[in-house]
Amino acid sequence: MNRPQLRVTRLASAADLPLPSYRSAGAAGFDLHAAVASDAPIAVAPGERVLVPTGLIVAIPEGHEGQVRPRSGLALNHGLTVLNAPGTIDSDYRGELKVLLINHGGEPVTISRGMRVAQLVVSPFVHTEIVEVTASHELGDTERGAGGFGSTGSG
Repeated sequence: MNRPQLRVTRLASAADLPLPSYRSAGAAGFDLHAAVASDAPIAVAPGERVLVPTGLIVAIPEGHEGQVRPRSGLALNHGLTVLNAPGTIDSDYRGELKVLLINHGGEPVTISRGMRVAQLVVSPFVHTEIVEVTASHELGDTERGAGGFGSTGSG
C-alpha cells in the first residue's frame, strides 16, 4: 500500500526537536511540539489564548488536509485545548504550523520547549460540486428531516 508522503521542513527554531512521528501502530495522529525558546516558556492564564509555534513547515499531500486536534491529556489534566478544533491546514499552505491554544482550566499552564501541545491528523477530503436549488424540497426528504440538536435521542 502506497502511503502519501508528508514532507516536512524543520525551521532553526525546531532544530533540536523531534520530527513528527506516530507513537503507536494504531495512532491516527502525531504530536506537534512547542518550538518556544528554552529561556522563554509561554504562560497561559485561565481564559487566555496563545499561538504556539511548532517550527515546522509541511506539505500536506494534495487531496488531503491536516487537522490540528487537542491532546486529551492536556485537556483533562490542565484544561488546555485547541481553540478552533480541529484547525485545518490546507494542502497549499506553506507557512509555519502554529497551534491556537486556550486555557479552560482554573490555573495557569506553562508551555515549555518541546512540550507536546497538539496532534496532527492527515486526512483525505473530497471537493464537491456546489449546485444551488431554488426550494428546500429539491434537496430530498430524509427520515430525520429538519430535526436538529438532540433530535435523534438523548444520551
